[in-house]
Amino acid sequence: MRITVPAQPVGRLTDAWRHCVGTGRFELALRRDYQDSLALIQRDIGFRHIRGHGLLSDGVGVHRPYQDQGERRVHHAFTYVDQVIDAYLGVGVRPFVELGFMPSGLASGDQTVFWWQGNVTPPRCWSEWADLVRATVAHLVDRYGLDEVRGWPIEVWNEPNLTDFWQGADRDAYHRLYEVTAHAVKEVDAGLQVGGPAISPGADDWLEPFADFVTAHDVPVDFVSRHAYTSGPAQHVPFGTHQTLAPASSLLEQFAAPRRHLFGTALAELPVHITEFNSSYRPDNPIHDTAFHAAYLAPVLAAGGDLVDSFSYWTFSDMFEETGVPTALFHGGFGLLTHQQIKKPTYHLYAFMARLGDEVLARGADHLVTRHPDGRVALLAWAPVDVTGHAPVPDRHPVALSVPVGPATKAAGRPAGPEATSAFLLRSSVSEEAGNAWAAWSEMGRPRSPRPDQLDTLREAAEPARSHRALPVTAGRVDLDLTLARHEVTLVELAAVRDETPPWWDEARLLGGPTERTPPPDRDERS
Repeated sequence: MRITVPAQPVGRLTDAWRHCVGTGRFELALRRDYQDSLALIQRDIGFRHIRGHGLLSDGVGVHRPYQDQGERRVHHAFTYVDQVIDAYLGVGVRPFVELGFMPSGLASGDQTVFWWQGNVTPPRCWSEWADLVRATVAHLVDRYGLDEVRGWPIEVWNEPNLTDFWQGADRDAYHRLYEVTAHAVKEVDAGLQVGGPAISPGADDWLEPFADFVTAHDVPVDFVSRHAYTSGPAQHVPFGTHQTLAPASSLLEQFAAPRRHLFGTALAELPVHITEFNSSYRPDNPIHDTAFHAAYLAPVLAAGGDLVDSFSYWTFSDMFEETGVPTALFHGGFGLLTHQQIKKPTYHLYAFMARLGDEVLARGADHLVTRHPDGRVALLAWAPVDVTGHAPVPDRHPVALSVPVGPATKAAGRPAGPEATSAFLLRSSVSEEAGNAWAAWSEMGRPRSPRPDQLDTLREAAEPARSHRALPVTAGRVDLDLTLARHEVTLVELAAVRDETPPWWDEARLLGGPTERTPPPDRDERS
């Protein structure tokens, strides 16, 4: 059955899907390969903000206690902070600041998380913590300007509802941390954005008490944050994890949860930021590397902006060391890119999204149709997936649309041409068979450290399949018939053709052959 796409927009596609992206710990951004990877991501996708852990951890060296004349003093150093944020701004992405973890010289205990040992205990001195926050935020304002930093959301801690990330998952202690931190931020400037509680999935019962606390104690809060994942319990294997997955619609349900739980509270109308989301919460689950993953997440990127102000993919790169240094090129890392800049299928899902228009013409269970201001139509379509592994999806999935195509546009300031009779179609696709470097790597025998020639092959295998053709336009519409392969995500771009073929062009003459207009040479000319 062919679906008729309206000629008038039904909504707008927001930037919520690329408002933010996650990263490995803060100081990894000092690496050249990290910066090269981020520049590539920004060229093809263009995220607005970037968020990661560890800004205040020991590896960044901000909190520096020392002894002088018999007294303990604290020096705040921003050498690495400046280098990292300068690098971010240099490629057009701004920080989404996460304040954490606890510097060891300020920590009340020695509990840590991750291979790189981020301390997750409360401060032993609340006033010293407030000084650290104030000094850090004031330095950012001084270096980058108040107007700039007012556009950087500042989030207090990470997943305090989990004992791994906050000692005892003590809610009252987190409320105190939030109160002290938020006031310290606002003491620098009242216009700075601060929020939390950055909870993990399954902890929505923290939201209403958080709202009650900040309201009762007059604590500033500018946004609410939460995380979203769909994976089940970890099934560990050496250097890897396997997990069940809930349907992707579960992510959208989680996106909607904060507003549902905060309805009727003082925080009900605040922006909601999903500051981490993915399928699996594990950095060693091979599902992240697959074509399945792109098709699984496509409906989430298409619809998530209707529910929240941002949802941040965790993470942009496999340069990520929470469980240690990766043991192979493909190891199930979160990243859109491997640590050798091999593009995964989900990378291309994001790159395809970046080529969509602002106007939404139609949404469906397997497609999103948009239009650019100049009249070009761009649509994303995706094949269904089966998360159970017991109900295989068809190898071919049809999508049939009737798409409006306007007159071909001319240069700025000049009127559009006559009604188009032809449209140019460019199609880019990833699937099990195309744009799937993980599959190529598997067929190579899964080399842990591919040779340079193998890396070149994988980069070629990672590129989408592309095709093009002209389609007839009838009454301002194109009949578009797509057949999607298994786990395919495809981008189709349609533009009305303004034919500028010169009157003397004749394709039959490419090899010097005659045409009806050109009589054959006489016998003398042939001799």
